[in-house]
Amino acid sequence: MTTAPPQEIARKLGSGLLSFPVTHLRADGSFDEAAYRDNIAWLGQYDASGLFAAGGTGEFFSLTPAEVEQVVTAAVQEAPDGLPVIAPAGYGTATAVEMARAAERAGASGILLLPPYLTEASQQGLVDHVRQVCAATDLGVVIYSRANAAYSESAVAELADRCPNLIGFKDGIGNIEQMTRIYAGVGDRLIYVGGLPTAEMFALPYLALGVTTYSSAIYNFLPEFATDFYRALRRGDNAFVVNALNEFVIPYCDLRNRKPGYAVSIVKAGMKVIGRPAGPVRSPLTDLDETELAELADLVKKVSR
Repeated sequence: MTTAPPQEIARKLGSGLLSFPVTHLRADGSFDEAAYRDNIAWLGQYDASGLFAAGGTGEFFSLTPAEVEQVVTAAVQEAPDGLPVIAPAGYGTATAVEMARAAERAGASGILLLPPYLTEASQQGLVDHVRQVCAATDLGVVIYSRANAAYSESAVAELADRCPNLIGFKDGIGNIEQMTRIYAGVGDRLIYVGGLPTAEMFALPYLALGVTTYSSAIYNFLPEFATDFYRALRRGDNAFVVNALNEFVIPYCDLRNRKPGYAVSIVKAGMKVIGRPAGPVRSPLTDLDETELAELADLVKKVSR
């Protein structure tokens, strides 16, 4: 467990690749805590700079708040010393506040604030939402700009000014102009995290916008490939990056795009391919079929060490 001031956690998160582990489930859909703990220990052998428990890849949207706290607690207890564990918060403001407080009880190092559930909101509404969550915790907060929570540059600037423990902005929209406006206005006050599925597809153009890190779902089942890709990106080895895109990432994304929700399902399929199964996805998601699973296995073989 890493307990440190928010800005120190921010520096750690911004220094390397971020891991977003899946949440292990049994065949009946219940949380398989023993398998999850084993997997967190396995992932801890590799060189991630932060572990985001029960995030989007971890099926946050399918878990109850009590299950989220259970997952986060397990991750905190199993993660190696020095690796920050970031917990999710989301849904309405009152629920998000409760989840942020639960994250503190579990010993998390920070909060990833996901979009509010279902309803659209004005920019002022989003600002009020974030401010209340930030005020409810001493932990550093990263906001996730995606879907019905698309933050404007003025909203981000206001939040950065008024919320001392706001430490990061995660982009899940992919609007280059908007990212440029936000980075130009706020600069190094925040860390910037690439959060589009699949993040490796956007890593090269986003690096120039101050997005020094991203959430790698591929890291779940190909940690060495994902780490090699990130290191090549940061050292400016564009030839390696482009070759890796063509060899694996682009065909992987083509397979991912077959059905809605496969951005999560394909990661659990990857775990099955490498012999570390994490169980099924919960509805309303659906698992890959056997033909798609075989296609993924062929792709994984190409880049496995």
